[in-house]
Amino acid sequence: MNLDQLKLNNHSTVAIAGGGLLGRLLAWRLLEAGHRVTLYDAGSLSDSPSAAQTAAGMISPISEAIDTEPLMYDLGVASLALWPKWLQQLAVDATPVPYAQNGSLIVAHHRDVGLLQQYTQDMQRQLPEAAQGRSLDKQGIAALESDLGEHFQQGLFLAKEAHIDNRQLLRVLLQRIKKLGGDCVENTAVDVEPNCVRLLENNSTVSFDLVMDCRGVGSKPQWQGVRGVRGEVLRVQTEEVSLQRPVRLLHPRYQLYIVPKANQEFVIGATQIESEDRSPISVQSALELNSALYTLNPAFAEARIIEMQSNLRPALNDNRPQIQYKEGLIKVNGLYRHGYLLAPVVVQHALALIGIGNAAAQSFSGVLFCK
Repeated sequence: MNLDQLKLNNHSTVAIAGGGLLGRLLAWRLLEAGHRVTLYDAGSLSDSPSAAQTAAGMISPISEAIDTEPLMYDLGVASLALWPKWLQQLAVDATPVPYAQNGSLIVAHHRDVGLLQQYTQDMQRQLPEAAQGRSLDKQGIAALESDLGEHFQQGLFLAKEAHIDNRQLLRVLLQRIKKLGGDCVENTAVDVEPNCVRLLENNSTVSFDLVMDCRGVGSKPQWQGVRGVRGEVLRVQTEEVSLQRPVRLLHPRYQLYIVPKANQEFVIGATQIESEDRSPISVQSALELNSALYTLNPAFAEARIIEMQSNLRPALNDNRPQIQYKEGLIKVNGLYRHGYLLAPVVVQHALALIGIGNAAAQSFSGVLFCK
């Protein structure tokens, strides 16, 4: 099929199934380009049940590359360059979305220092020289994070990484979509077909010039190979500890991450479970997350747990994102645990299929696109 067949005319009608991160970014960019967009979600759009709502919002191409293939690093670097531009455009008539490129800090307790050394060696082997981190001693850690300097002797600083307030981003995107005239249809489950959305509640259909499927795990009945990967997180609040950047604690059983948010809140996670169980967080996971948080800084003992959540990350068999396309239908899925890291560059490529924007980024086409 010639990709020119997918290009939209001015003011085309587009349906997007799935109101998570991908769906909202696509809806916003399409509306800005002058198209008419209807955004469907099986749940609430104001209180999203998507993995994007539960996520920590790290944009960390170097950290993530240690446990995955080099492609994720290349895609992540491309997204890292896009985020500031897109957030500046979003902030024109909305509350700015907190975004900080303060880097990431990797630490390990004295008994686990071998893990930090192995982590550093893996980074040196897998990534280009420019991406390697800076080793820190106790004083170097304290200079970056004063509340951690007393508890760690060695660390690694990855200066180019960033983090974003994911929940504020989702709110601002929804506000912008509505302001641009997007039609938001929530609590409505759908199936997708070329040029058509089928509403499951009454089996009726609605026609569009183009349909885009961004339902994540929700697309599983129509996309063979999609699976959910369970993750569990805590959100705590405390005035006793301050952090300026994401911190990863290396441990023999897991890698704990903690990401600072507004109002002295912190998101803590570590688990990655090959299960599609959506039940509440387990006692074991809660104990491990709290114990690891306490060892990061004992002052966290006085933190208040304000949320304990589990959710499913959408993944494909190779753990890569993928864009499937045919006339009248584009499917986007498989962000896995890299949602905020990869979303902009994946969206950019999906839009390039229909003649919107410039995907200089076409160097990734062979691995992202699939007919």
